[in-house]
Parts: sequence; structure tokens; C-alpha cells
Amino acid sequence: MRGRDAAVAQRSIAVRMAGWSARHPWRGLAVWLAFVVLSLGVGSMLGTHSATADDHRTGEAGRAETMAAQGHLDLEPVEQVLISARSGPLDRAAADAAVRDITARMHKLPEVKRVAPAVRSADGGTLRVEVTLHGTEADADDHVAPLAAQTEAAQRSYPGLRVEETGSPSISRGVDTQRGDDLALSEAITLPITLLTLLAVFGSVVMVAVPVLLALTSIAAAVGLSMIASHVVPDVGVGMNIIILIGMAVGVDYTLFYLKREREERARSGGRLGPEALVELAAATSGRAVVVSGFAVIVSTATLFLATDVIFSSLATCTIVVVLAAVLSSLTALPALLVTLGRRAERRAARREAKGRRSRPPKGDAEAGRIWTALLRPASKHPLITLCVSVLLMLGLAAPALGMQLRVLNKDSHSREIPALQAYDRLVAAYPELRIQHQVVVQAAPGDAGQVAGALKEVERKTERDPLYAKGVKPTVRVSADRRTHALYLAVPHKLSSPEALASLDHLRKDYLPSTVGKIDGARFAVTGDVPHDTDYLAHQDEKLPLVVGMLLLLTFVLTALAFRSLVLGLIGVVLNLLSAAAAFGLVVVFFQYGLASTLFGVDPAATNAIGSRVPLFLFVILFGLSMDYQVFVVSRIREAALAGVPTRQAVLQGTVTSAKVVTSAAVVMVTVFASFTLLHLAEMKQIGFSLAVAVLLDAFVIRVMILPAALTLLGGATWWPSRGMRRAQERAAPAGNSPVSVLTSL
Repeated sequence: MRGRDAAVAQRSIAVRMAGWSARHPWRGLAVWLAFVVLSLGVGSMLGTHSATADDHRTGEAGRAETMAAQGHLDLEPVEQVLISARSGPLDRAAADAAVRDITARMHKLPEVKRVAPAVRSADGGTLRVEVTLHGTEADADDHVAPLAAQTEAAQRSYPGLRVEETGSPSISRGVDTQRGDDLALSEAITLPITLLTLLAVFGSVVMVAVPVLLALTSIAAAVGLSMIASHVVPDVGVGMNIIILIGMAVGVDYTLFYLKREREERARSGGRLGPEALVELAAATSGRAVVVSGFAVIVSTATLFLATDVIFSSLATCTIVVVLAAVLSSLTALPALLVTLGRRAERRAARREAKGRRSRPPKGDAEAGRIWTALLRPASKHPLITLCVSVLLMLGLAAPALGMQLRVLNKDSHSREIPALQAYDRLVAAYPELRIQHQVVVQAAPGDAGQVAGALKEVERKTERDPLYAKGVKPTVRVSADRRTHALYLAVPHKLSSPEALASLDHLRKDYLPSTVGKIDGARFAVTGDVPHDTDYLAHQDEKLPLVVGMLLLLTFVLTALAFRSLVLGLIGVVLNLLSAAAAFGLVVVFFQYGLASTLFGVDPAATNAIGSRVPLFLFVILFGLSMDYQVFVVSRIREAALAGVPTRQAVLQGTVTSAKVVTSAAVVMVTVFASFTLLHLAEMKQIGFSLAVAVLLDAFVIRVMILPAALTLLGGATWWPSRGMRRAQERAAPAGNSPVSVLTSL
């Protein structure tokens, strides 16, 4: 009873909001625009609070970083300036002059803490100058620009040499610049294709402008809201990507659902109802579906907070605020716009009638209805065969996901179009010992400093005999001023995600440290660095995965069951969403892990061979939320027909056909938006965009056209169990000899 009251209250809120906007359209638009401006204004005043190194600390690596910070032994931000020949042997005299020039230039910069003497590579073909900046590594990318400017000036002075700069700060700056360029490219691709798709659906430039404008203003509001929210959940730098990715998709989706229903009610009324009444009728049906769908996306996305990870929390926050903005725009600005356009259409119709012209009926709906009825015929005529074949197809697509390999996508997987990464590749080729550094941090009483130093010497001896560690490189030891904290730096000459790098960490953590430092009473020790951080991050995700997925499945079941008063539909919703997500995972493995994307589309091989560690969990949550869009809209139409007395088997066909065109149009828009992200350089965004695009395609054309209709047709009246209201509606219709006209005839 409580669930029913809540649903009625939810419906009433949607209808009341739409009714007020419909009666006061200019006020409704003013309220929405004021909300957008206020969100942007407050957000701009507060600014974005970006995540710090403290926010990213996880597991043992995080503990090591905390101990190092307490002893003021944080990793210092370091840039490397490389000097090499463009071709042939290195001109020693010119190279030495370039070293002196670079050293003098860097010493003059206030950002620079010290400049080390030049180091020649083993083959003598490269010189490097190590430049240490003030501050911490986390904020160094904001201060690296002056160093880059001096390096470029030195390059101009020595055109016969290659003078270049690399390091974590400059790589981070290059990735950020590339991400900004990618966003501009994505917008340039997405917007025209979205406009063309909507023009094909509505055949009117004015009607095309409505969903696009609402989506863009929703994105603008979400940008401001995300800035405000970043002071509670720090932003990790990909917020704009997610806001545009999700905002454009759901913003257009929700508007399409509303517009479709308003058009249907207008055609059904035959001019007997005014724009205000039509909008309220649309709000009572599609408006409620938008609220339910948006609420489902928000609730499912909120499960990412259970991962207790700043990156997932930031992604969840940006998704939630943009979906919330899209729902609000569809319940305030959209009704106002529809009434305004409706009144305009009435005036045009009146002028045509005065001139003796007839209004042109909408084109294409009858033809679209016949096409979709034909497509749905296998599910309605042979439901069992259709269900089995479709499910087997989805399971076949999902099978490769069993071999999915996850890794944290790091500098080895970033695009090589970034100059700092090109320099990094040359750096580690010439100086392989600089590829990886394990940092061992030990905390103990000041009186035990001698014991700690001796134990760390023993660790050095053990690693010298281990072929996994760099040879001929003297390990560095730093000690805090109070002698409580020691830090040992060990070089490893292997790629970050290689088995050798992981094995070197395993030896250190499980053997070398327990047998040395571990024997000192009261001593605390931990290992950090790029490899430990990635390893601990994956372990943290694996630990949280069952909680997030379990809660997501439970919430999806509960929300669907409450929305449609059916436990059966709740279970079906979970199973279908699992099928859609699993098939998307299988395809992303085939294309990115197996390298098919590189072969077919020329995707940078650096973005392939493994799946980003954050991709599956983020996709799983977002796909469950987005799948609810189609689930709610299609099943709402089926349920509506069944409540009107149409037998369930016929209601399935009728509801699916009447919603098919708008679902297809929405899917095309979503696929366009998501697919455009495969053109970005960031490997994780490529994989997320591709996965979302194929999942939406499968959801719209296999799940909603084949599997869902076939399953509901087989279940018949059992679909609605245990809904008493549906049972009474069907029983009332049966004695009255209710024989609905077939959908094909009515269309």
C-alpha cells in the first residue's frame, strides 16, 4: 500500500510540475533558465576542487605514502631533459654546450629546487639533466609550463640536436591538454549527427531544436552543480567527459519520450484538447516514466559510492547531477516549450483553415508501425524459438568476457601523440632503470634508526642478486629529520604492467621486507610506487566489487518491481540487464583486448591488449541505469494497454510497436554520442564509449525487440504477478467480450 501511495505521489508531482509550466510557459522557462544560470554562477564562484594525492591513496601503497608524508619524504616532482642526436652519432661538443645552457636556464626558474649534473646513457648516445621542482608531485603539472618553455628555447638554440623534456608533471599536463582537444572533437561530431537523427524522426527543425537545447542546458546546469559537488566529492579530471557523454544521451532520450507521447495525445484528441491539456496527459504517462527512469539511473549510479574510491565517487557524482538536471528540464522547461509550440501550431492551423487548406497529417507513423509489427512477428508468433535463439546469441557475444584481463591503464597505455610521452619512450630506452621505482617506507622509533638502516642495507643486497631489479644502479635512501622515517628507492627496468614488474613487487613484499625490516620490533613498513599503487588499486576494486554489484542487482529488482507492481518484471529486468552488460563486456574484450579495434579501425595499439580496471564496474552500473530507460518506457506502454483490458499477449505487441520508433530514435542518438568517444585518445574513454554504444544497440534491437516481447508473450498474465489491480483489470475486460483491434489493422 505504501509503494502504491508513493507512486501516486510521484505521478502527482510530475503532473503538477508540468501543469504549472503548461499554464505559465514563460514563467516555467524563466525558472529553468534561472536554475541553469544560478548553478553555473555558484559553481564558477566556488570553483572546482580537484582530488589530491591524499584522495587517491589505497591499500598498502596508500599507507606508505601517508608514512612518507608524515616524515616529509614525499616523492619530489622530477622532470628529465634529454639531449640526443636527431640522426647519426651525438655531437659531444654541441651536447655539452646544450647541457650547460639547460642547466643555466633551469637554475634561474623559481619553480626549480635543484638541477643535477648530466648523466650519459650506457650507449653514449643520450645525455639527461634531472630537474627537481618545489612542492609535491600532485600539483607539479600546474608549474611545469616555465620549464617546458625553457626547454623549447634551448631546442631552438641547438637545431641540430633533439632537446626534449619528460616526466610525470609534463605527461600529466599533456594528457589534460589532449583531453580538452578530445572533448571539442566529440562535441563537433555528436551535435550534427544528433540533429540529423532528430530531423529524420520529427521532420521539423523547430522540434529538433527542443531536445538539443534542453540537453545542452541540462549539461550547462550539471557543470555548475558538479563544481559545487566537487567540494564534497573531489573532481578527478574526467567530470566534463562524463557529463557530456551521459548528459547528451539521457537529455535527448527524456525529451523524445515526452514529445512522442504529446504527439500521440494530440493526434488522438483530433483537435478537441488544447496544448495545456495535452501536456498534462503526456506528463501523467511519459512524464512519470521519465521520473522513474531518472530515479533508477541515479539510484543505480549511487552504488558506485560503495566502492569507496575517489575516481568512482567522482564519476558517480557527475552522472547523478547531469541526470537530475535532465529530469528537471523535462518536467519544467519541456512542458513550457511544448505549450508555446502548440499554441503556435494552432495559430498556423487556424490560418490554413481560413485559407481553405487542410492540415497535413503526420507522415511515417503508420509505415513505421507496419515495419515494427513485422519485426515483432517472430516474438509474437514463435516466442519460445525467438527467446532461445536471442538468448544464445547474447550469451555467445558475452563468452569472451570470461577471459577479460584488467589492468590500471597508465602512461604505457596513453596515446603516443603527446610529445612528453614520445620523450618518455626515448628516456626509458636509453635509461631503462628509470622505468619503475619501488619506494620502501619504514617507520620506527628514533632509537631503532641504526637497525632500520642495517635492515635496508640487507634489502639492497637481496635485490642486487635478483635479476628482476636494475643492475649497476645504487639504491637511494632518505631519512627524515627526526630519524623516525626511512625511505629506500629501488629501480626496476621493466614495463609497469609486465609480469616481471609484478614479480619484483611480490618478492619485495613477501620475502625481502618480512625477513629484514619485519624483524625489528615496533617497525611499520610498506611499499609504494606506480606498480604497488596499481596492484593495490585492483585488489581494492576486487574487494568492493561483490558489494557494489549485489546492491545494484537488488536495487534494480526493487525499483522495477515497485514501478510496475510485479515481482516477475523485477526479475526479468535484472536478467535482461545482465545479458546486455555481459554481451557488451564480451565485445569490448574482442575489440580491445584481442586487438580487433586496432586492426579494423586503426585504434592506437597502446589502448588495446587489456581492459581498463575501472571500465567494467563503471559500465556495469551505468548500463543498468540506462537500460531502465527503455525498460520503463516500453513496459509502461505494455502495462498501460493491459490495464485498459487488452490481453497481455496483445498488449505486448501493441505497447512495443507504439514505443518502437521513439526507442529506436533514442538509441541512435545514444549510440552516436557514445561511439564518438571511441575517437578520443584516452584508452579508458575509448573502451567506455564503445561498450556503451554496443550495449545500447543490443538493448534496443535485441533485448526490446526479441527477448523482452518473447518472454512476456510466453508468460502472459503471469507477467504481472502479484498485481491485484492488473488481475482485476483483465477480469473486467474478459466478461465484456473485450476484443481489441489488432495493432496492424489499427495502424
